[in-house]
Amino acid sequence: MILIRGFEKGKEPLKAVFPGKYIQAGNALSGLPYIMELFGKNGLLLASPSVISNVLPKYSNIESEKDIHLETFRGECCTGEIERITDIVHHKNADVIVGMGGGKVIDTAKIVADKSGIPVIVVPTIASTDAPTSGCAVLYSPEGVFDSVYYLKMNPQVVLVDETVIASAPTRFLVSGMGDALATWFEARSCKRSGSSNECGGYTTLTAMGIARLCYQTLLRYGLQAKKDCDLHLTTPALSHIIEANVLMSGLGFESCGLASAHAIHNGLTVLEETHAFYHGEKVAFGVLTGLHLTGAPAREKDRVYGFCESVGLPTTFEDLNLDRVSRKRLMEVAVKTCHPSEAIHHETRRVTPEEVLAALFAADDNGKKRKQRTYGKKP
Repeated sequence: MILIRGFEKGKEPLKAVFPGKYIQAGNALSGLPYIMELFGKNGLLLASPSVISNVLPKYSNIESEKDIHLETFRGECCTGEIERITDIVHHKNADVIVGMGGGKVIDTAKIVADKSGIPVIVVPTIASTDAPTSGCAVLYSPEGVFDSVYYLKMNPQVVLVDETVIASAPTRFLVSGMGDALATWFEARSCKRSGSSNECGGYTTLTAMGIARLCYQTLLRYGLQAKKDCDLHLTTPALSHIIEANVLMSGLGFESCGLASAHAIHNGLTVLEETHAFYHGEKVAFGVLTGLHLTGAPAREKDRVYGFCESVGLPTTFEDLNLDRVSRKRLMEVAVKTCHPSEAIHHETRRVTPEEVLAALFAADDNGKKRKQRTYGKKP
């Protein structure tokens, strides 16, 4: 008898995971000190430099708390940074940690909390990824190249989302989050069709599949309006719905349904330095388009997804990702990385080769260029 994570092979359970609490509101950050008190007496607040300079000064009740130690995140969720923050946790005797900022600072706080055996409160100040609710985190090299996925024992105890803060951030972050969320339904569908396990060690539930589908429907319905509202820094129903889609629906959907080609292609794209200036969700979005070509999606579905990406400003061509002058040989490196045995592209319904990924990358770019030519008169 072979056991996988405690269950007999072939009899793995349906499994879904959730954060302890999800709180989303305007000015929600005002409640952070009270929430921290529920979990500990000595708090460590890990925040990005932009958060420390632009967000915290608006919430004096947080900065004035004598039991909260503020630490600046140094920019990369890598082994060295995790070891540094873990040492600070032990030195300060911190019994609760808060990760405030974007995906990498949040993932760092989650890993440190897991290693230290203390609760973690996640406070995303941008809705750029679905990392906040999840029980996993992504490790990178100090240079920003994808390294591995770290699986936590538990999902975050609290996810606190301040709509006012997110509406004040550059719109590009929100759009990137829509790119990440766009993958949720398509990867969930692939995992369901192929019988692949999800990111929490089981098989998807009807609940999780319903959330993944709702995530996609919410993007199509409210995405463009939310982008316009965010451009004006307005907290509106459309923006609220997209924040929920980017953070909660996508987070629950990807983790409890699974990943497939879109995120594997993202991981492959990280080997090219040209892509390092682009956000996670921007590369994932192009991974979605590539995946649609790779899996032979119907033309109508491709048109719908390309149209959505074009409407909100997500990449649809190599040029959009600064790859238009990258050689075929170097793009093959992307394809090889995408097909590494550990990558989720193997959750698609058939075996995929690097040559097929390369062809799909070029097909996605070609379709994007032709659509732009038809719309804007640009030469392909």
